[in-house]
Amino acid sequence: MDNKIVFDKDLIRRYDTFGPRYTSYPTAVQFTTDFNLEDYLGGVKHSNEDPIPSPLSLYLHIPFCDTICYYCGCSKVITKDKSKAAPYIKLLKQEIELQGALFAKDRQVTQIHWGGGTPTFLSDKEIYEIIECIRDNFNVPANNEVEFGIEVDPRTVDQQRIKNLANMGFNRISFGVQDFDHDVQESVNRVQSTEEIKQHIIDARDQNFQSINIDLMYGLPKQTMESFTKTLDTTIELNPDRLAVYNYAHLPEMFKPQRRINEDELPSPEEKLNILQLCIDKLQDAGYVYIGMDHFAKKDDDLVKAQQQGSLHRNFQGYSTNADCDMIAMGITAISRVGDNYSQNVRTIDEYENLLNKGKIPVFRGIELEADDVLRREVINQLMCNNSLDITRLEKKWEIDFKTYFKSSLENLQQMADDNLLKISKTKLTITISGRLLARSICMQFDRYLQEKNTNRFSRVI
Repeated sequence: MDNKIVFDKDLIRRYDTFGPRYTSYPTAVQFTTDFNLEDYLGGVKHSNEDPIPSPLSLYLHIPFCDTICYYCGCSKVITKDKSKAAPYIKLLKQEIELQGALFAKDRQVTQIHWGGGTPTFLSDKEIYEIIECIRDNFNVPANNEVEFGIEVDPRTVDQQRIKNLANMGFNRISFGVQDFDHDVQESVNRVQSTEEIKQHIIDARDQNFQSINIDLMYGLPKQTMESFTKTLDTTIELNPDRLAVYNYAHLPEMFKPQRRINEDELPSPEEKLNILQLCIDKLQDAGYVYIGMDHFAKKDDDLVKAQQQGSLHRNFQGYSTNADCDMIAMGITAISRVGDNYSQNVRTIDEYENLLNKGKIPVFRGIELEADDVLRREVINQLMCNNSLDITRLEKKWEIDFKTYFKSSLENLQQMADDNLLKISKTKLTITISGRLLARSICMQFDRYLQEKNTNRFSRVI
C-alpha cells in the first residue's frame, strides 16, 4: 500500500474551509447542559450491562503550566507555585474514586493517557500518588499490558525524571517541541535547548519506552522554509516513532494568549502552505507514513498497521488503536465517551471542587447520541482513519440504502469526486491519495449539524 500523499495546492486552496477536527461526532459544539449527571450515570449503567462490556481508556487532565506559551488554546492554569497543584490532586483523586466505583470490576483498563497543561508540572511523588489511586480504583493489568502515555514539556524533565516515569509504568512519551529554531521559540515564549531535547530522546530510548512522539507546529511567527527545514532535519535525526505536526490556528478572539503574538511575523498563507508541503515531503522521504490530519508514524508502528487493517480509531487524544474502549476523562474540562454518550467536566477548579465535595461526578454538559449520530460517527470515523468506507457492510449493519439515506451528502461530494479527491462506487467510498489532506472537508459532507447551520467556530482544514 503506497501511503505517499499528493500535495495539490490548487485543490487545497479550493477546499480549505473551516471545519471540525472530528475527535468526536457530534463535535463539542453540539454539547448541551440539558445533558446532566443523571444522563451520564444512565450511560455508564447501560455500558456495564452490555453482554461484552468495552474495556476502559482513562484520560487525566493536569492543567498546570509554569509559563504561558502564546500559541496555546488549551485549558490551563499558569503558576510557578508548585504547591498550587496539591488541592487539585486531592480533588482529582476524589473523582478517580467516584468514577472507579461506577464501572464493573471485570472491565480492564487498556490505555491511560496524561495530558494538559503540563503533567510533568507535578512532582514524581504526586504522579505516583495518582497512579496508585488509579490502581486502587480501576482494574489495571501489569504495566506492559497497558498503553501508558504522558505529555512532557522538555523543560520540566531530566535524565532521572525520565527514568522515574518509566519506573512508574509510563511506556509512551510525547515531547512538546513545536520548533527547534530559537527565534521562533522566543516569539511564542517557549525557549528550550535542542541539546537537552536530544538527550531526553536518548534517555527515553534507554528506558525502553515503547513509543516516543515529538509534537511540532507549523504557521508560527518567524517560521520560514529555511528555518523549518532545519527543524525537520533535527527531528528526523532524533528518529521518533511518531510525529504530530499541528497547524497553528491564529484565533486571538478565542484564545487570549495568542494576542501576544505579533501577527506581522506570521508566515503568509502561501508560505504556510509551502512549509506544510516541505514537512510532508521530507517526512515521507525519511520513511514516515502519513496517518492523517497532523500525524505521521514509522512503517512498523501500530497506528500504520491498524490503518492498513481498517481498524484505526480517532478520539480526543488523536489517532488510536483502541477502537472499542469507553473513555473516562477526569479533571477539569475533560471529555468522556461512554457508549453513545459524550460528557464534559466543569471548566473551573472552583466548580470542580464544589461538585466533588458533594460526592458528584463533575459533569456539566454533554450529548446523548441518536441513531443517526451513531451512524454518521461511524461513517466519519472510517473516512478520517482508514480512508475508505465499505458501503455494503454499512447498509447491512444499519439496514439502510446508502444512496437514499445520504442523498444530499453524495450530491455534495460529486464535485470532489470530479476533482479526484475520492472515488464513489455502489459498494465503496475511497479517499484518493490526492484527497488525503482534505479528509476533513470530505467528512464535513456527512455532518448533519454543519448542513443545518454553517459555522466558522472551527479552524481551517489546512
